[in-house]
Amino acid sequence: MRFTVRDAVDILVVAFVIYRVIDALRGTRAITLVKGLAVIFASSVVARALNLRTISWLLNHATTAVIVALPVVFYPELRRTLEEIGRGQFLARWRSGGASPHAEVSEVVARAAAALSGQRIGALIVLQRRTGLKEYIDSGIALDSLVSEELLRNIFEPNSPLHDGAVIIHGNRILSARCVLPLTSADLGSAVGTRHRAAVGLSEQSDAVVVVVSEETGIISLAVGGRLQRYFNEIRLRERLEYHLQSDAARRFTFGGEV
Repeated sequence: MRFTVRDAVDILVVAFVIYRVIDALRGTRAITLVKGLAVIFASSVVARALNLRTISWLLNHATTAVIVALPVVFYPELRRTLEEIGRGQFLARWRSGGASPHAEVSEVVARAAAALSGQRIGALIVLQRRTGLKEYIDSGIALDSLVSEELLRNIFEPNSPLHDGAVIIHGNRILSARCVLPLTSADLGSAVGTRHRAAVGLSEQSDAVVVVVSEETGIISLAVGGRLQRYFNEIRLRERLEYHLQSDAARRFTFGGEV
């Protein structure tokens, strides 16, 4: 049997549709249910291979019940996907070359930092990478909200009860606000304040990327690996954030952890 161009096109179309469905489910509760269904299916295959008839019977009926329940459980995600198809957005990300989630978060944080800088409002924004920051997340007020420029600006408003301390972001979610960070013991000079010392302190103890907006001068700084870089504008900040976040993502798929 020959493998033709038509077969290749058929496989590519199916692979693309599966990819878009997984991409649409990523970050939602539906992806957890999909993982559970995969575990049930894998267990069923193992049970049949080992001739465990009772377990196979139970797993087969459980799989049938789950498949029947999928349209009900996944109703919000299915509705959103159908709406995207109707508005022509299902292929939009593919046509645009794929919008990186790191790029989206970097852009939002950079816009928020620039806006806060223009208003001389101090800010301390932590972007978690591989090193867990649970100790510092627990020291603040839990939010677990999607990252948005408006939310970041509101958090750091001087009259906001959350404006003191740091915001910690992981992925595309704000995990916690008003977090207490460790201060560095390094000599940073008299031109920087407590926010900058906290940013450098956390970057010394973890691989987090920390954005600082000075309340006195409006200067935007970036702390990475125990080093403080200053005088960023919105464009340069967005580029550096995207670089650090994408570099971290690339290292996760590289043996040994470094590239």
